[in-house]
Amino acid sequence: MSDYSLAELMTVAMSRILDNEGEVLATGIGLLPRLAASLAMSTTNPDLLMTDSQSFVLSQPNPVSGLASHGAQANENFMGFARIFDNVWSGRRHALVGPSQIDRFGQANISALGDYQQPKVQLLGVRGFPGNSISHANSFFVPAHSRRVFVEGECDVVCTVGYNQDRLPRGYALEDIDVRQVVTNLCVFDFGGSDYQARLLSLHPGVSVEEVLDNTGFALEIEGDIPETEGPTAEQLAIMADLDPMGLRAKQLKDNPPGRRDSV
Repeated sequence: MSDYSLAELMTVAMSRILDNEGEVLATGIGLLPRLAASLAMSTTNPDLLMTDSQSFVLSQPNPVSGLASHGAQANENFMGFARIFDNVWSGRRHALVGPSQIDRFGQANISALGDYQQPKVQLLGVRGFPGNSISHANSFFVPAHSRRVFVEGECDVVCTVGYNQDRLPRGYALEDIDVRQVVTNLCVFDFGGSDYQARLLSLHPGVSVEEVLDNTGFALEIEGDIPETEGPTAEQLAIMADLDPMGLRAKQLKDNPPGRRDSV
């Protein structure tokens, strides 16, 4: 048993995706992705830019809990929607998002579940996913790794461009697509395998390759011995505690598969 939680391990794994990005706008959707971007900005990538999720660029990351007032935040500049869209289209952005479905092509769904004409569940709609996926890097956060998320076949509604030649917009090639990494409560993988196949990069402590494969609806490329996901340092744990003084990060993984612990 280590002295960090699974939520903290996943946050650090997401933050490492941003290590060598340089000056890009990081957009973390959800508490752990935002905490991950804040951690990267505070440690390995001080050139990273963030917003307060509203209208201002931050010169230092906002806490994800315990902030009494937006008046207390350190704003660098105003960044309204027009400037956000300019940044999106320039490619100088990396979004950490949590889709409801992901398929073997790296295509994602946040719109609806079931038949498109008569869905069983209506979700958010495609929102900014099409433009984001053709314009800049995207990474995915999945708190409960299962075949309901990592589906067999295509997503019920394809909201993003992935490594699917048949769905690419005119003028785009597979090498133009940038689905960077996927971080789940079991492992980390990317789409850097043969012909853009999903490729297992690391396993969280106590997780086996078989457990990941059993909970994934498509094949994963396995190259040799898969390393264990690197845990957080004492410095990273201290920064996360400072950014989340109310400990909300520990409450983000309610739907773990049976037998999983909140700590590792």
